[in-house]
Amino acid sequence: MLFQIEPESTLKGIARLAAESALLEGKRQVQYFQIAARSVLNPCKANMPFRWTINPYRGCEFGCPYCYARYTHEFMGMGDGRAFEDRIYAKSDTARILKSELLRVARDEPIAIGTATDPYQPAERHFEVTRGILGVFAAGKGRRVSITTKSDLVARDTDLLRAIARGNMLHVNISITTLSVDLARLLEPRAPRPDLRLAAVEQLAAAGIAVGVFAMPVLPLITDCRENLEQLARAARSAGARYLCGNVLFLRPSAQKFFFPFLAERFPHLLGRYQARYGASPYIRGAYVEKLKRRLGEIRDRYGLAEAPVEYRPEQWEDAEPQGSLFPLQ
Repeated sequence: MLFQIEPESTLKGIARLAAESALLEGKRQVQYFQIAARSVLNPCKANMPFRWTINPYRGCEFGCPYCYARYTHEFMGMGDGRAFEDRIYAKSDTARILKSELLRVARDEPIAIGTATDPYQPAERHFEVTRGILGVFAAGKGRRVSITTKSDLVARDTDLLRAIARGNMLHVNISITTLSVDLARLLEPRAPRPDLRLAAVEQLAAAGIAVGVFAMPVLPLITDCRENLEQLARAARSAGARYLCGNVLFLRPSAQKFFFPFLAERFPHLLGRYQARYGASPYIRGAYVEKLKRRLGEIRDRYGLAEAPVEYRPEQWEDAEPQGSLFPLQ
């Protein structure tokens, strides 16, 4: 048995729905399920530049060891964080539910697709939940919609994205942390290669879609060096990206259980620093963050990239408390 799941008789709500979901398909160690969606739009209570979020899937196959959302499978009775990347739940009837929910949402309230799980992970090739959701927005007007993904599969939906952009404010954020294929394979083991993601940026830009690159997360002493960020900015600009955003890694305790062992194996010389910094708080504050912001700003200016799309204004992000630094930016 790969995962320990509570007996169905003790489960309630989303946990019970997950336990009752029928297996749709298995691939390697990954299993796909379908789960009934009670809602599609989720209110965002954090201080973020969007009011609503949409995650077409529960769980994410890309398997990034730093992923903050692993804890969400605990709501379904799965305490082993590995289940987050190996048991993927495709939400059903999402287009119909979304149409109904949008009737109660003001048009100027930003909606972000892909905040906890990737909307273009491999399951999307089979189930097309994300494509169905985009069809709803393409049929309407006046919305503010963003999509964030690590996958080049987003380019498949160029037709729908163009339709959405004609009547709505749309931007697509493609996350790329490094151009190094070897490093990317370590950090994002099942995500498409960086060059494939850049090709998607190029295709979307050529179609007139507002697209940018998210250098997120920036991992201290792993992807934060000037050379890595400058290479990324140069490639993003060449592909037609309009902006380059970067935020330093935040690490929830649920993610630390996976990321710290990953560091011990792959970057053992960094483990102590990460434990000391993130053991007290999932957020890094202070001098390191300010230096990283300046570095990114200089690089953006050099390549003519904006700091953010219109909807993502830096002043909307939570202010940081000053802290000392265990990560001296090199």
